Amino acid sequence: MKTNNTRQIVGKWVLIFVLSTILLTPFVVVSAGERGVLMQFGKVQDKILGEGIHIIIPIVNTVKNLSVRVQKQEISAEASSKDLQDVFTDVALNWHILSEEANVIFQQIGDEKQVVEKIINPAVEEVLKAVIAGYTAEEIITKREEVKAGVDDLLTTRLANYHVGVDDISLVHVHFSKRFRDAVETKQVAEQEAKRAEFVALKAIKEAEKKVNLAKGEAEAQRLVRETLTPEILQKQTIEKWDGKLPTIVSESGNEVLNLGKFIKTEGN
Repeated sequence: MKTNNTRQIVGKWVLIFVLSTILLTPFVVVSAGERGVLMQFGKVQDKILGEGIHIIIPIVNTVKNLSVRVQKQEISAEASSKDLQDVFTDVALNWHILSEEANVIFQQIGDEKQVVEKIINPAVEEVLKAVIAGYTAEEIITKREEVKAGVDDLLTTRLANYHVGVDDISLVHVHFSKRFRDAVETKQVAEQEAKRAEFVALKAIKEAEKKVNLAKGEAEAQRLVRETLTPEILQKQTIEKWDGKLPTIVSESGNEVLNLGKFIKTEGN
């Protein structure tokens, strides 16, 4: 009896020990696309936990998981161009936390939400203002790729200081105030009308030149005719074209008055 009781007691203590070990030695899971920030009594440690299962010391250690995947943030910002036009820009930014610096960013800034609010949004607005201020409103339209590249380079450098990587940035929409759009439309209409007037004027000049050249050609032809048609040539051309018939003179009533051909034949007889 005593032996059985002793065994039962020992078995209970072993079971309690095993359960206590399991409960007091929890496992931490770091999912795919995340990094675990290890803390000891709330102090961030240098060690960063990778994906998988990790054993930590209860009470002593805690872990904060941060996503290091590419995340998208859409931001609307307002800036002024070089010629003081209001520019409204919608930006789509793809970014990620640098995995090897996850512990530092959590220590200095916080989690993903705090990174967006404290770092990314203000950085995008300031960079847009700085870049757009270097271009006129017209250049922002005609040199859009250059503007995008400037924003990309400056923002990448700025966010790198806060342990954030920039994957891509897109200027989704760039639009201006209604006053500026109306001015652009008026300018385009004026340019089109000016081009049309220029075309009409050029066409008129060409038509006038054509008529002048035609008149000059006709005058020159007449001059040449006058110089080449001598009385002898006219007489010769008249003889060559005569069909041998003399003209007949007819009265208004239609009656024949005089037929020179008959007259000549009569004289010949």
